[in-house]
Amino acid sequence: MKVAVLGAGAIGAYVGAALHRAGADVHLIARGPHLAAMRRNGVQVLSPRGDFTALAHATDNPQEIGPVDYVFLGLKANSYAACGPLIEPLLNDTTAVIAAQNGIPWWYFHHHGGPHDGQRIESVDPGGAVSAVLAPERAVGCVVYAATELEGPGVVRHLEGTRFSIGEPDRSASERCQAFSEAMQAGGLKCPVEKDLRNDIWLKLLGNISFNPISALSRATMRQMCHHGGTRQVIETMMRETLAVAEALGCDIGISIERRLAGAERVGDHRTSTLQDLEAGKPLELDVLLAAVVELADITGVEVPTLRTVHAISDLLAHRTAA
Repeated sequence: MKVAVLGAGAIGAYVGAALHRAGADVHLIARGPHLAAMRRNGVQVLSPRGDFTALAHATDNPQEIGPVDYVFLGLKANSYAACGPLIEPLLNDTTAVIAAQNGIPWWYFHHHGGPHDGQRIESVDPGGAVSAVLAPERAVGCVVYAATELEGPGVVRHLEGTRFSIGEPDRSASERCQAFSEAMQAGGLKCPVEKDLRNDIWLKLLGNISFNPISALSRATMRQMCHHGGTRQVIETMMRETLAVAEALGCDIGISIERRLAGAERVGDHRTSTLQDLEAGKPLELDVLLAAVVELADITGVEVPTLRTVHAISDLLAHRTAA
């Protein structure tokens, strides 16, 4: 199995290291000091499950790699439309793209069934720009439940979780999903093939849609947001509205808001990825989290006043950060 990791940051390098340990032919695509360190010393994984080093090939030039069986996409979703020059050399007729993103994916209504089948979500696929680069037929969805961070160039700190749920947009139990799942498991990770990954997408989104923008607006950690009475109420309301949209689209998340909040509280003084991006001066990945769900609320006729308000304010923050 030949795998390219496009965007070999904390999550991408962690997955690439695990697949390399399982015997896959892994190629890591990165840049800057992180790339230089991986070329020199490999990927060093520090984990409570045991430290290890993976000496996988690392490059900034996909032309060196050529077509692969799988591209594991570790880029932020707001980079997808511009990644054509990087991903095109990696593709053949059967290459699958494992898209490890938060929020609503560009392929959401691909083979969805029902009245919205094939509909494009403008917030995540503006003018079809993402679909033009990443054909929905190639997409294998991936919901990440692992937490990692780059402790330094070439050094990945694995904090918790090893689950990477994957699934086909058409809900089939495909051979390509099964083969990738087996390789991930051989590398020490959990990789269940879900019949309908959209349920997992909404389950994770329930936290991301509320905690991520609120953390950026307040500069607060997970624990601080959970312990502040007024903020906790806003988050609960955002979660209720999100559940209503998910249910209108036929998804069953299978978890209560109280349980979701309790899980977030246990994380402690963790800064969300959106807050980390804000502090680092990086673009904020909010369209796939908030704007997309507001758009889906419009499509389904669900009232989401709190989501609209938080989206309006956080969108201004995102635009000011990008300016």
